[in-house]
Amino acid sequence: MSDRLQVVRDQVAALRPGDGREARSRHRILVALGRLVDPLDRESDPTHVTGSALVLGPSGVLLHRHKRLGLWLQPGGHLESVETPWAAARREAEEETGLTFAPWPDDPPLAHVDVHAGGLGHTHLDLRYVLAVAGEDEPAPPAGESQDVRWFTWADAVAVADPGLVGFLQAHRGDR
Repeated sequence: MSDRLQVVRDQVAALRPGDGREARSRHRILVALGRLVDPLDRESDPTHVTGSALVLGPSGVLLHRHKRLGLWLQPGGHLESVETPWAAARREAEEETGLTFAPWPDDPPLAHVDVHAGGLGHTHLDLRYVLAVAGEDEPAPPAGESQDVRWFTWADAVAVADPGLVGFLQAHRGDR
């Protein structure tokens, strides 16, 4: 097992699920990490790890309407070749929002997990982290990314979010 995969496995194993959906997702991810040849490579298997970030700031929670799925989600996506899930979460958050975030420690704490259909026959083993924006910056996504990116109050974020995100929002409301 690679060092990168071992760190991911250790993070998932140490996570305390906040609800039943997250507990089931945690179990499924741990099983997949032990079964798949390379769960960190999206080309290796239709089931693979992704990284995403809950972006918090003085204005609330930042969500974007996924351009293909039409769902309000946190920024995130696939890992690049030797990327960690937390590096992918940060990169995707910057790409999808146009915001810049302060550096993280080498392995920031895993905040939430969810297993869900990723479209095109894929299953995403989503590892989720929390990113904070210090200022009042407004999102400015580049061309090619969803342009529907905005700050929501906690209550409004829970009301519009995809069901797989609601538990993450409710569990981390106190992080602000």
